[in-house]
Amino acid sequence: MSAVADRLYRRRRFGNAAAIGISCVAAGFGLFFLGWILWTLVAKAAGGISLDLFTQMTPPPMQEGGGLANAFFGSAVMCALAIAIGTPLGVAAGTWLSEYGFARKTGTVVRFVNDILLSAPSIVLGLFVYTLIVMQTGGNFSALAGAISLAFIVLPVVVRTTDEMLRLVSVQMREAALSLGVPQWKVIVQVLYRSASAGIITGILLALARISGETAPLLFTAFGNQYWNTDIMRPMASVPVVMYQYAGSPYESWQQLAWAGALVLTAFVLVVSIGARALLLRRKISHD
Repeated sequence: MSAVADRLYRRRRFGNAAAIGISCVAAGFGLFFLGWILWTLVAKAAGGISLDLFTQMTPPPMQEGGGLANAFFGSAVMCALAIAIGTPLGVAAGTWLSEYGFARKTGTVVRFVNDILLSAPSIVLGLFVYTLIVMQTGGNFSALAGAISLAFIVLPVVVRTTDEMLRLVSVQMREAALSLGVPQWKVIVQVLYRSASAGIITGILLALARISGETAPLLFTAFGNQYWNTDIMRPMASVPVVMYQYAGSPYESWQQLAWAGALVLTAFVLVVSIGARALLLRRKISHD
């Protein structure tokens, strides 16, 4: 028996070492290419980072200089509108799933549909909004249509996050509040939301990081605009669309602007992701 046990022990140790080795190689493989991508991005975009990038408009063909001021403004407007549209609906739907529809068949169906929407390709959502809004208004591309298409991406992320965070709140907190005669809606607003606020905000920030780099939905909805525009009912420029157009152009100045925009966008996503991680860490430390 001891010989059999010894062989089994050695086999398990070998399997464990092999699994760890393969995992390390896979992680190193991914980190190598991630570092290569970031290095290429920084090397190609360094020459285009200047104050003009944030203060000047997108230039016409064969003109030196210019910037992405209108694209940055357009992306900020559409992302803010998408968060403003998707967040209240997502929090409300996630609250219903957690507090009222958790054990019902309807809640199971809603959660399943939300998961499908969460994994749906963004170009499909853009095409849906194009059919629903742009075509119904006579082919009128607009920043509002772009924001609605991005809101469809925000919505399932916020629903899932709100549902999961509220379900993590202990049952004892709910029972303690209800035993004092507090109405259900007050328990949700004053107890559950306060306890889960860090996680819900984290989900909103992650949704913001995701939509900030979306191109396909905006090609069908907001389309783009070379000039400064503050009217959300008209086409509006955005950084991802300008990057898509300029990166494939034959003009070197446009390609430089595309790389610079990509670097700024990557830095923004990095900052938002770090902020989301910091919120989660703060919540964990406060609970411990």
